[in-house]
Amino acid sequence: MIKVNVEINNRSWRKEIKNPKKYFSEKLKKINLQVSKLVKQQRWCLFKTKRRTKNKITFNILLTDSLNMKRLNKQFLRKCKSTDVLSFPNYYTGKSEGFFLGDIAIDYEIINSRCKGNNFHLEFDKVWIHGLLHLLGFDHKRNKDYFKMNRLEKRFLNLVC
Repeated sequence: MIKVNVEINNRSWRKEIKNPKKYFSEKLKKINLQVSKLVKQQRWCLFKTKRRTKNKITFNILLTDSLNMKRLNKQFLRKCKSTDVLSFPNYYTGKSEGFFLGDIAIDYEIINSRCKGNNFHLEFDKVWIHGLLHLLGFDHKRNKDYFKMNRLEKRFLNLVC
């Protein structure tokens, strides 16, 4: 089962998502099987051992603002600007019972400005799914990879909406 730990360090998020833990719990139930399959297919050595996929898969999400995103982007990627989502994959599997995918940080101001008051949840779902796919090892540097990741994003989005 895939689980998420949510941290909010900007009050604006509470206007849009009243109960983030419940919000993600409902969404992740719908994509649990697909994420588990992707974890097995990707280069995760944890699942190439004798352990089963019944192990808990977890990741963290930080719901934050542009100022903090700019700070994180500068600190870790050496880019002095804010961005909609940052993903920090965890490549160390360790010997724990479950598997920790990594961390995602999402900027409220960018999501809110993109949706222009129409459908905040749809834009938010696009962004966290994009971040989750990065944690799973996908990127969009080459056209081939972009199309593969885009196809997966659409599939996940159709499942959660």
